[in-house]
Amino acid sequence: MSPETNMAERMHGLSRVRSEENLVERRIAPPKPKRLFDPETLLARVDKSRTHGDYRKNQMVFSQGEPAEAIFYVQRGRVKLTVVSQVGKEAVIAVLGPGDFFGEGCLAGQLQRMSTAAAMSESSIIRLEKAAAIRALQDEPSFSELFLSHLLARRIRIEEDLVDQLFNSSEKRLARVLLLLANFGKEGVPELAMPKISHETLAEIVGTTRSRISFFMSKFRKLGFIEYNGTLHVHRSLLSGVLHD
Repeated sequence: MSPETNMAERMHGLSRVRSEENLVERRIAPPKPKRLFDPETLLARVDKSRTHGDYRKNQMVFSQGEPAEAIFYVQRGRVKLTVVSQVGKEAVIAVLGPGDFFGEGCLAGQLQRMSTAAAMSESSIIRLEKAAAIRALQDEPSFSELFLSHLLARRIRIEEDLVDQLFNSSEKRLARVLLLLANFGKEGVPELAMPKISHETLAEIVGTTRSRISFFMSKFRKLGFIEYNGTLHVHRSLLSGVLHD
């Protein structure tokens, strides 16, 4: 093989690896749309139906089966959505952060909550009654644009979660969850430190056992992908681990 052919193959291989890494970064999380307005300013104009609440860690926002009468907007902190089956099995279906809406099913005719929402950390959340939310969607184009972008991003995330669950190992699913929680691939700077999340909760999100989560978290720490001692630090090197492992 000539030196020119060898060099061409190396460059082709490097280009392919970079393309795959870019694809993985896009799949980790679609970028959040840039906000065209201050949500707090807009929501303050809506009417007195808007309420603001501070929630403690593990405090419930609403529970599965309750009447669905309002939507919610996360200003600060994190919220998890869980569902419980008739036999008592619980699963985490979403973890939300600042700038996310939840409870929007009521706008599509949902009468009862299909899931339970609870704060994962100290959180500030705005509640907007259904009628007020509908008026805001009709009267405020910028609000409508942001809300539509949220729905599209959520749709993309659900599809990617399904592909992840069907085709990836539990180790890769855990790595993806940690990167998402650290905001890699999203608008803004990734979080350098996050409140420590329990292995039990991670197992519910990933869809595996707590013992497997403990094994992989220990492995990631030994490899230098993460650090945790009271707070959780996720390093960008975990992205390469997801791609090349």
